[in-house]
Amino acid sequence: MLVNSAVITGKGADTARSRSIEDVEQLRALLQTRFNDLNLEYEEAVAENQRLRLVEIGDAAGDDQADSGSKTAERDAASSLLRTLLDRRTQAEVALQRLDDGTYGNCEGCSNPIPVERLEVFPSATTCVHCKTNRERRAG
Repeated sequence: MLVNSAVITGKGADTARSRSIEDVEQLRALLQTRFNDLNLEYEEAVAENQRLRLVEIGDAAGDDQADSGSKTAERDAASSLLRTLLDRRTQAEVALQRLDDGTYGNCEGCSNPIPVERLEVFPSATTCVHCKTNRERRAG
């Protein structure tokens, strides 16, 4: 991947080397595909969640504690999945915005380039490993 070879011109251009238009468009395509996939997955999960709620509403008569608890667990799992997908979709959207701003691939903490290996694993990364570790240490 081409991320550490630089950054496009823009707000963050002074913190890194320049990236070619081809590189930027390749990154944009990658991030847009990720966003589209997450958006589709989110929409499917919303539809499934609505279907489960309709089934639950029509099938609640005669439920004992175990049935009720099972339905609550299913509802909680579905809600958790929706929150996770929405968060991941938002991260991809922010990454696309950072690409437009010329700051994608640079750490929000120290402005240094984020290693290619990190961005390959986590394209929505906004911090280098060092800054991420420091944040986690302070939070925990």
